[in-house]
Amino acid sequence: MTSAHPTTQPNSADNPWPVRTVSQKVAGWIDRLGTIWVEGQITQMNVRPGTRTAYLTLRDPSVDMSLSVTCSPQLIHNSPVTLTEGARVVMFGKLSFWPTRGSVSLRVTEIRAVGIGELLARIERLRALLAAEGLFDPRLKRPLPFLPGRIGLITGRGGAAEHDVVSVAQRRWPAVRFEIRNTAVQGPTAVPQILDALAELDADPAVDVIVLARGGGSVEDLLPFSDETLCRAIVACTTPVVSAIGHEPDSPLCDHVADLRAATPTDAAKRVVPDAVAEQGLVDDLRARAASALRNWVRREEHVVAQLRSRPVLADPLRAVGQRGEEVERLRQAGRRDIDRVLAAQTTTIEHLRARLATLGPAATLARGYAVVQRILPDGDPEVVRSIDEMPPGTQLRVRVGDGAARAAVMGREQ
Repeated sequence: MTSAHPTTQPNSADNPWPVRTVSQKVAGWIDRLGTIWVEGQITQMNVRPGTRTAYLTLRDPSVDMSLSVTCSPQLIHNSPVTLTEGARVVMFGKLSFWPTRGSVSLRVTEIRAVGIGELLARIERLRALLAAEGLFDPRLKRPLPFLPGRIGLITGRGGAAEHDVVSVAQRRWPAVRFEIRNTAVQGPTAVPQILDALAELDADPAVDVIVLARGGGSVEDLLPFSDETLCRAIVACTTPVVSAIGHEPDSPLCDHVADLRAATPTDAAKRVVPDAVAEQGLVDDLRARAASALRNWVRREEHVVAQLRSRPVLADPLRAVGQRGEEVERLRQAGRRDIDRVLAAQTTTIEHLRARLATLGPAATLARGYAVVQRILPDGDPEVVRSIDEMPPGTQLRVRVGDGAARAAVMGREQ
């Protein structure tokens, strides 16, 4: 009894598939994918004269992934646009699995170069997408430190951008330090290298700001700086990022998502690092203004003190006391005059009353010849006699006249 075919039994450790079976299955799965359109950058081209197959490598510009491509050399020679390494293309073909090498390659029958218009249109679509997500919002921009101790610089190796940033920054502030990462700034390897350098510098706590610098170039040269992955990585950074790509007319998408856009690498150095000479001048100016303000304040206070001292109460403190003393003396004299006047008036009144009293009093009457007769009681004071009935014979009397008094006794009464 013959055994069943290996592929008809469940795959297991006891029933493994041979390599040929696995290769056949993989080839069958890939073949069912059919024809596809693929976009990427050409990184390698191998077109040997006299051969019937050209070999290319198509790379994803955003990540470190590539795909082997084969085609007819005539497809490359007859292309309306010269195809070179780094060109962005769209290819149409069918994937094939080579069991002998265990590799996959794309056999293409049509290659279309992505023109400038198409690239710009794609950039504009990506710009609109990122703007709709709010990645261009100014409120997301992080402030740059006033004086960064260490600057992370991502730029091409040996380029003018690195020299411009470093020289200008050190000329403005000699103590500044750089953490430089040299990467590709164009071509298919630019984005992965820039992403790695950006992540490394962002993770370094000593780096206070990151500058992404490159000189000017064509639209194709600046394509890596409009890559969606790079733009999102800049937004995700916790360290402020300055974009200094190209010259003033150039504006890749990373300019819009960065925390600060500099027109040129030189401008980036000026925006990131303060000018020591200008800052010293500012300090001197502030010091002079502070000294002037202090002097003006002292002069104002001196003027206030002088005004206070010039007031009579402080210039001659005893003057008020003297004025009050004179006023008190005037009041005292006025009071004395009033008292004297009242006393004089009252004295005159008393004199008048005295004269009237003297005129009307008993002494004056007695002086005119009248007398006051009092009877003397044995156990009391003398009493004035008002009726003859009060003087029976033998009554002891006291008779007072103008110049004295005498005692008498009643000898008899007359009617």
